[in-house]
Amino acid sequence: MMQRVRQMGFGLFATLAVIGSGGQAPAADDERFEVSSVKAARPLLVDTVTAIRQRNIPLAREAFEAYDSAWNGIEVYINVRSRAMYELLELNLQARITKALEAPAPDLDALLADAQTMLAKYDEAIDLVAKAAPLNELYDDVARLRIVRSNLREVNPALKAGNLAKARKSFEAFDDAWFNIEDFVRSRSLDAYVAIERGMVRIEEALMPDQPDLAQVMALVGGVMNEYNAVVAELQKEARGRK
Repeated sequence: MMQRVRQMGFGLFATLAVIGSGGQAPAADDERFEVSSVKAARPLLVDTVTAIRQRNIPLAREAFEAYDSAWNGIEVYINVRSRAMYELLELNLQARITKALEAPAPDLDALLADAQTMLAKYDEAIDLVAKAAPLNELYDDVARLRIVRSNLREVNPALKAGNLAKARKSFEAFDDAWFNIEDFVRSRSLDAYVAIERGMVRIEEALMPDQPDLAQVMALVGGVMNEYNAVVAELQKEARGRK
């Protein structure tokens, strides 16, 4: 049974430990959060390429879904740095790979070529980020919120797929990661903070039965997501408006 034990004393912007598929590895002492966060998604693309080479489509699908969660946390950096690179990675290569992995009998040679190209382009994105001057600090705050949110984004798709174990695991990862950013959310909007906290308690309770009411859980998750998204959107708008 999950327990929401409130833990105090966390640094407001402490580097996030690895937290589920959307977590980030700790940064090197001399490495910006942006750089370490973008790098952290790369191993999931490597895993995808490896699984396709092994002709293991279920494993490739799992790895690429994990990459998508990690990417959602940090894509804001790439979008700001290079719209062309963002569109190539997400709207072109990622879209093609996702569609191929969903097919009953994908063309493995074409799929592998796309995955290898995406990995090479992702390396270019890492290089772009590493060599660029830092963005204003609000973008790191946006990324931190999005990284934590990536776990919550996994819950409803898992429920729709009938994977209750994954839904519970993803929510628990979100619950754990929330400790790192809850004070920041409260400083941005007390109303949103309270609504998210209350919603999380209700989600946890709704997930406890062996056979939860899936419609109820998904509605609760959607409510928390709406509150959380509003905070992210407002912060992202502020980041874009700051020089």
